[in-house]
Amino acid sequence: MSHSSADIVVVGSINADLTVTVPRHPNPGETLLGNGGGLTAGGKGANQACAAAKLGASIALVGAVGDDANAGPATSVLRASGVDLSNVEEIEEVTGLAVITVAADGENTVLVVPGANACVDAAFVRAHSTPVEAAQLVLLQGEIPADGFAEAVALAAGRVVVNLAPVVDVPREALLQADPLLANEHEAGLILAQLGADDTGEPETLAQRLLDVGFPSVVLTLGAAGALVADANGLRPIPTPRVNAVDTVGAGDAFAGALCHRLVEGDSLDEAAAFAARVGAFAVQRPGAQPSYPSAADELPSCKSAE
Repeated sequence: MSHSSADIVVVGSINADLTVTVPRHPNPGETLLGNGGGLTAGGKGANQACAAAKLGASIALVGAVGDDANAGPATSVLRASGVDLSNVEEIEEVTGLAVITVAADGENTVLVVPGANACVDAAFVRAHSTPVEAAQLVLLQGEIPADGFAEAVALAAGRVVVNLAPVVDVPREALLQADPLLANEHEAGLILAQLGADDTGEPETLAQRLLDVGFPSVVLTLGAAGALVADANGLRPIPTPRVNAVDTVGAGDAFAGALCHRLVEGDSLDEAAAFAARVGAFAVQRPGAQPSYPSAADELPSCKSAE
């Protein structure tokens, strides 16, 4: 077991993405012809780790892959990006699989088969406690079991950032440790409903309600409209560059990884969110998830240049 340490530790999912492009999303019962069908690296945990690593972050991933042929494609970009995979176990299961359809307008649907990710429970996380306890920041999503999520929060000595996507039932007190909670508008409503609060209203209303239920800070991602930061100092809009979106798969994960990278580097939440919006805008201009993420050497789009 590795005793290496990283500034950021992601406890999360690793998937192989099977992507098909279609002219539009099919209606129920309808068959459409598509293109593609190749496997690429994905999984929300892996995507976010990759995004941060490509930007230069010191990052480790705690997770699991199967003993099947998909494990290689699922981890290839992580390895190339310098993510520490010494706490990723290969187990007797299938590697997590995401089946993604991307329409001509760039919008996507995703169906996830958890596979080995379902084994990242409390016992698994405890077995890999060293990097979690040593990290400056622990980043979590919703694609591992709830008790694994809660165990990672309990072990974390540093900052906890949560992107509860998909929105699954996790212990309330563990979830409220998120600082910030990172969510899109739809996820924000589902999280409020899970916590027994009103889940209707505009993004500003949802952000304020999330503060009211106990989150220290919140970042809502709003797609082409940018983002919204909320904390004890109020609510602030974060602009995003205007770009032509080709594929939105993994854009939210690019935002999350970039946000955490800049928080560890000492940025304020507003500064980190503004940088993350530029990284997300870069990513949507290219197909795929991890292959679309910028490196530290890439020039990011700016709001000023887009005007």
